[in-house]
Amino acid sequence: MEFEAVIGLETHVQLSTKSKIFCACSTAFGAPPNANTCPVCLGMPGVLPVLNEDVLRRAVMVGLATGCRIAERTKFDRKNYFYPDLPKGYQISQYDMPIATGGAITITLDDTEKVIGLTRVHMEEDAGKLIHGENLGHPDSSYVDLNRAGVPLLEIVSEPDIRSAEEAKKYLEKLKAILEYLDVSDCNMEEGSLRCDANVSIRPKGQKEFGTRAEIKNMNSFRFLQRAIEFEIARQTQVVTEGGRVIQETRLYDSARDVTVSMRGKEEAHDYRYFPEPDLPLFTVSPEYVAAVRASLPELPDDKRRRFESDYALPRYDAEVLTASRPVADYFEAAAKGAANPKIISNWVMGDILRLVKERNMPPEALPVTPAMLREMVALMDEGVISGKIAKTVFEEMAASGKTPRAIVAEQGLTQITDTSAIEAEVDKIIAANPDQVASFKAGKDKVLGWFVGQVMRATKGKASPDVVNQILKDKLSL
Repeated sequence: MEFEAVIGLETHVQLSTKSKIFCACSTAFGAPPNANTCPVCLGMPGVLPVLNEDVLRRAVMVGLATGCRIAERTKFDRKNYFYPDLPKGYQISQYDMPIATGGAITITLDDTEKVIGLTRVHMEEDAGKLIHGENLGHPDSSYVDLNRAGVPLLEIVSEPDIRSAEEAKKYLEKLKAILEYLDVSDCNMEEGSLRCDANVSIRPKGQKEFGTRAEIKNMNSFRFLQRAIEFEIARQTQVVTEGGRVIQETRLYDSARDVTVSMRGKEEAHDYRYFPEPDLPLFTVSPEYVAAVRASLPELPDDKRRRFESDYALPRYDAEVLTASRPVADYFEAAAKGAANPKIISNWVMGDILRLVKERNMPPEALPVTPAMLREMVALMDEGVISGKIAKTVFEEMAASGKTPRAIVAEQGLTQITDTSAIEAEVDKIIAANPDQVASFKAGKDKVLGWFVGQVMRATKGKASPDVVNQILKDKLSL
């Protein structure tokens, strides 16, 4: 029997507001344990939460950017469960009246677009953090840090429209790009600003009814998400084919062993005993407020991709790579404005610039090679001052020293040789020294021409104009 996977993702996004969702405590990461706390986020008796308007604005931005319907009336609810890092014994969240519903995210897989529906976007507060004593030299103890308690979160829930681990990865990458463009979160996965739960089930192909799902909790990298889902699909398939039954449960991904492991039974909504939060009344989101937020939205990834294709004549692939990250898109556009050939700029950004970003672990705007420097270097190539091979040398020197391309070319004497007499002299030497290769070319082995070009370029230390070299060699070898 052939099975198909049914996957839905729940993504928790930490909003980059300066203060928490219901109090004025700082949300800054890295403070000493329990430094960013007050009676409200510590859950002291008698305190009253007050909604941070910046959280509401960012929630509406995300809803609009993903095509959701913004609720005219919305409320908060108490989600009751016990955990040591949940000081009140409940979490203030949203249940039956979330801020945004519907909407979709479009991904591209193998040149085919797929629309993945969104169920809801809702606001909630984060819990604290448990630090287990074995990491601190006290294996029998655990410690609670409540700095994160009350930090504002959005939970974005997809429909069960995803059918593979690769689709899940593409969905999360696209969602992350939208959030970065909106500047509502830093999306730092290592610090937990973006983390994802995956609900995975399998069913026989053609069956409409869903199978029993397992939830994989708290994955904070694209690679872990993909690997965890791949393992879980294989695990459930093996269970069913061997005559077993998949259990509804919550599982964790163990990256060291590349497996998912059982954590606890999966809760249902009724287990949380939701009821309306009595200290936060139901409130109205006016059409005027929504219109004002909509007017503030920046250009989003899909719109930017289409514009890059039309304004800069880029292929679809280039435009998708460049717009997957807002800083990369901004870098490319700053370099491409006024450039004679934006496609060449695109090649350098997708290749050497992204390589530097990865190697140095820094955003493109922090690199020593500025967009203006890259544009100037490509212009030197267009003018015939340097060859493509010399440009590689110039680029590496820019990355190392931060000097401008023209300064590097002048200092190191890298100007391209276009003097035909000088190139002819080198060509004559190489032809005279290699009669066997000449005979091969005359016998019809055209690929030998490339060997000759390489020899001339090596002899001139890459300074000869490749076009001039090719033409002179063709003329001389054809005699």
